[in-house]
Amino acid sequence: MKKQVNILWTDDEIDLLQPHILFLEGKGYHVSTASNGNDAIELVKKQDYDLIFLDENMPGLSGLETLKKIVEIRPAIPIVMITKSEEEDIMDAAVGSRIADYLIKPVNPNQILLSIKKNIDNRKLITSKTTSDYQSEFRNISMQLTSASSFDDWCEIYKRLLYWELELDNSSDSNMYEVFRMQKQEADIEFGKFIKNNYLSWFDSEVTDKPVLSPSLFRIHIIPELKRSDKIVLLLIDNMRFDQWRVIQPDINQFYVTEQENIYCSILPTSTQYARNSIFSGLMPAAIQKLYPDFWFADEEEVNKNEFEEQMLQLQLQRIGIKARLFYQKIFNNAMGAKVLENLANILQNDLVVLVYNFVDMLSHANTDVEMIRELASTDPAYRSLTLSWFRHSHMIELFRELASKNICVFLTTDHGTIRVSHPVKVLGDKTTSRNLRYKLGKNLSYNPREVFEILHPEKAQLPKSTVSSKYIFTLRDDFFVYPNNFNYYVKYYTNTYQHGGISMEEMILPFIKLKSRIV
Repeated sequence: MKKQVNILWTDDEIDLLQPHILFLEGKGYHVSTASNGNDAIELVKKQDYDLIFLDENMPGLSGLETLKKIVEIRPAIPIVMITKSEEEDIMDAAVGSRIADYLIKPVNPNQILLSIKKNIDNRKLITSKTTSDYQSEFRNISMQLTSASSFDDWCEIYKRLLYWELELDNSSDSNMYEVFRMQKQEADIEFGKFIKNNYLSWFDSEVTDKPVLSPSLFRIHIIPELKRSDKIVLLLIDNMRFDQWRVIQPDINQFYVTEQENIYCSILPTSTQYARNSIFSGLMPAAIQKLYPDFWFADEEEVNKNEFEEQMLQLQLQRIGIKARLFYQKIFNNAMGAKVLENLANILQNDLVVLVYNFVDMLSHANTDVEMIRELASTDPAYRSLTLSWFRHSHMIELFRELASKNICVFLTTDHGTIRVSHPVKVLGDKTTSRNLRYKLGKNLSYNPREVFEILHPEKAQLPKSTVSSKYIFTLRDDFFVYPNNFNYYVKYYTNTYQHGGISMEEMILPFIKLKSRIV
């Protein structure tokens, strides 16, 4: 049975509004009335209305005074202010009191009806339209999946899927979201096939149809801008997916316009040790190990494997012939973020400022290890919501404000993404096998070749190896590696956690954003 919508309309000339009230009741709404603020407040104490229309200009308690008292009693009720005046101070006061909408007298029935639909039926209307639109788009995306032949094709598919994923976040149609989830899984399966067929060819110098990879980021995007600009700030959010960029983008747009939204491809493995070292060195991991053996550690070594990023970046700039004063800082918590803000004037004396934010990476790891975080980020929409909440309450927002006020060119990117895993794949290895759940490096690996992407000769992917017979295997889509011993325990422990290192659109297709200040 459809729930009846209860509306309270308060106006000192309520008798003159009977035609409007009859019109709404004819549409199925139940309308209560009050002719003054005090009566409206008493009615609100007795009943929880779905929407309140409130006249601003009333004898006795004014509309704004009535509004404040109603909000104290029932803060969640949407209130639509109706006023004869268009004076800016009245509008500001009403909006500042968090009204849902405002209308200027004289109002007609259709204006009233539209306001109701915007504030009460909005979610239902959004759900209906989003569902209908995605149904129309479903076939188009499916056709793209069968014809995609280049990395650019996959970037287009992924961006379209992300658009609908975020649209369906606002929909209450769980059935349609499940249909979308299945289509996205299909896309990741096909993307995995594309990577298996093409990844190794990208290291052939004669192949031209290949994406920008991690070691090329500085050379292609940063260095040309560094030659043109007085100052550049690069913000790298570790482990940030494209959808997480999308949800923080509107907040950044308060201060910066997105001038360019470039896409690049993370190298394999999609892990910090490999991908981020590659970005800062401008080299593939095998070259780092060969040229700078003191900077590279084997997977099994229990050390900080990204300890020398600043030194590798300095060496990259020297190789390219760039003389630039560099400031580099990793930021692990709010205290460190606050310190950067305090010292920003001094930091900006440098030509290139690189700040690495680790919160999102820590969030993905906490999702595995901390039960409360696993509950809070139990779905992709919840994971995005936690990211947005962190961003809004971090010092990063204030940093954007300060940088924009100084007209500083800002780049925003990440080193790799992450995926919520749900399907275990069995693997056997010895004690020297790497521990990552999305890839394995070792010499005695036993697995089903049809379930993985195997690189039997790491030198073909410019990857280091610890022994002559070492090889890499990578999981596809939402798979994760589990050893047969204690299989059920580890399946239960790791299912629905966020992992990275393997092959998926979420881990490999990444944003590289150029931002232009909108304040100056």
